[in-house]
Amino acid sequence: MYLNHPQLTQPNPSFFFKHSSMINNMFLGALTITLVACSGDDSNKGVITPPTDQTNSILDSELRAIIVKNELTGDPSTDRAIPDVEEPMAQLGMKLFFTKSLGGDFDSACVTCHHPMLGGGDDLALPIGVDAEVVDLLGPGRLHRVDGDHFDGGPTVPRNSPTTFNVALWDDYLFHDGRVESLGKTPKMGGKDGLGIRTPDVPFAKNDDYAGDNLVVAQARFPVTSDEEMKNFSNFGGTDNHQVRENLEQRLGDYGDPLGGKLAVNNWLAEFREGFANPDASAEELITFDNIAKAIGEYESSQVFVETPWKAYVQGDDSAISDVAKRGAKLFFGNYVDGGANCSACHFGDFFTDEEFHVIGMAQVGRGKGDGEHGTEDFGRYRESGDEKDKYAFRTPSLINVTATGPWGHAGASATLEQAIRTHLDPQAELNNYDFSQLPADVQVYDMLVNTQNAIDKLEANRAQGITSIEHFSLTDTEISELVAFLEALTDPCVENRECLSKWIPDASDSNPDSMRLDAIDSDGNYL
Repeated sequence: MYLNHPQLTQPNPSFFFKHSSMINNMFLGALTITLVACSGDDSNKGVITPPTDQTNSILDSELRAIIVKNELTGDPSTDRAIPDVEEPMAQLGMKLFFTKSLGGDFDSACVTCHHPMLGGGDDLALPIGVDAEVVDLLGPGRLHRVDGDHFDGGPTVPRNSPTTFNVALWDDYLFHDGRVESLGKTPKMGGKDGLGIRTPDVPFAKNDDYAGDNLVVAQARFPVTSDEEMKNFSNFGGTDNHQVRENLEQRLGDYGDPLGGKLAVNNWLAEFREGFANPDASAEELITFDNIAKAIGEYESSQVFVETPWKAYVQGDDSAISDVAKRGAKLFFGNYVDGGANCSACHFGDFFTDEEFHVIGMAQVGRGKGDGEHGTEDFGRYRESGDEKDKYAFRTPSLINVTATGPWGHAGASATLEQAIRTHLDPQAELNNYDFSQLPADVQVYDMLVNTQNAIDKLEANRAQGITSIEHFSLTDTEISELVAFLEALTDPCVENRECLSKWIPDASDSNPDSMRLDAIDSDGNYL
């Protein structure tokens, strides 16, 4: 079973240092930048009046009524089987997650784009997987090597890295476009309901017999097959998904004749025997890609972080969140008629997502997925479903730990939560006034304006056709700052604390079965 991490009572100084500019942007910018003109008297706009005790009581009563109405518990992990990271299979999965031996050319690992200290992602707008200038440098400062395949000066991967945090809590889809999909969508089962899982290896809406036990295991089968993420273009050039996996199992299993050769150091058999509690099995029996994906899935599924201030508040602690955050919660859950922002129409329940796909009009930066006239667009869910209404639609993200999992948007084009919120409210205004300085200098933006405009036009067309869409809506600067405060209350302090996260990061005392572990560093050379 999952062992809850200890509650953290002291603030983490590194968090405030690392994110000080972002926090200033969130709060100061939210109080001074106007999105749209609002009706009514705005003479007190931006002024937050300290509430009286009576106001506090009324606010708590109103918010607790909302909690009851929405049947919230504060904990999306209830009634789920969550593995313990210290169990043998999860430990094996962690070592696999961190090894560059699963990269086709030995220069990338799963952790390259999903490090615990980077919010379960990579802290970049868009990832750089293979052919990095410094292989072990993760996060800001990671660049594509000029002699790397398909070098164009910018990131190689066209979509923002989804966080692995709480990945076990998804029941319907994984990836921005939902290309790994539970066909049964049974709540609390994570795809493990016996009704099948669809993956990119099979046609749309069909079951993949080799998907594995659940959605997390199914998705673990695919990063190694992506040229830009892990496969690269040399050792495994010209191979299909099945052949990539076959070569990797032979590489780690030290059998057969894998492309790129065998490992110089290889102690994986002992690790698999321990992880799968099978001390006498042969490498051919144990070190299969099915088992590789299963172990990685077990490790990823152990990354459940839900001990948020909001959970404490929902479960009875009135002092767990600030009054500003409480007003933000009222806005978040309230509908338009009652003066709310209706955010929970899509971000509902304890996991804060409907697990569906919506056209938002978030900025399209980067290489794109090869769609559109110039090949730099990303048609999102449409690429899977072929349904016209799904063009430019992407999966609703969970908001648990959202302050730690930026940049935001399917292409990471929002560097602050405030900017992401404003884009939801009025994507056209945000496009017209987009601040390109929020992007790293290497992110490709040559077709950004026309590509993003196409997505916004699709949003407007869907609205005109009566397709359920996010509504154009105005909020004051104060209300936006309140929403940001509420979103901050959805982050588990553990995910910003190195000591708390240490169980999910190998250290010198952990075995290194192939001497290929990625020991991540930042741009200053410090270990993450």
